[in-house]
Amino acid sequence: MIHLLKNNIGRLRIIGFLEGISLLVLVFIAVPLKYGWNEASLVKMIGPVHGLLFLLFVFTTLGVGIEKNWSRPVTWKVLIACMIPFGTFYIDRTILKKMQEKRPG
Repeated sequence: MIHLLKNNIGRLRIIGFLEGISLLVLVFIAVPLKYGWNEASLVKMIGPVHGLLFLLFVFTTLGVGIEKNWSRPVTWKVLIACMIPFGTFYIDRTILKKMQEKRPG
C-alpha cells in the first residue's frame, strides 16, 4: 500500500478506497444502528468523515485530471463514479489502477 503514496494517482486511489469504506460503514452499520437501536452516535461521527473524504476525492480528481491532462470524458467518469454508491471501487479497478500500472515507478 505504501507504493500507492508515491504519486497522485495512487493517492487518489487511496482516497477513493477510504471514501468507499466510509460509505459501507455508514450504510451497513451506522444507519441500521440509528434506526434499529436508536443509536445515532456512529452516524454523527462517520457522516462528516465520509463527507470530507467525498470532497477530498472530488478535489483530488480535478487536480490529478489537470496535472495528468486527462480527457474530459475520463475526468467526468471518475467524478460521476464517486456520486454512485461504491462507484469509487469500480473506477479504481477500471481506470485508476490501469493508469498507475502504465506509469513506471
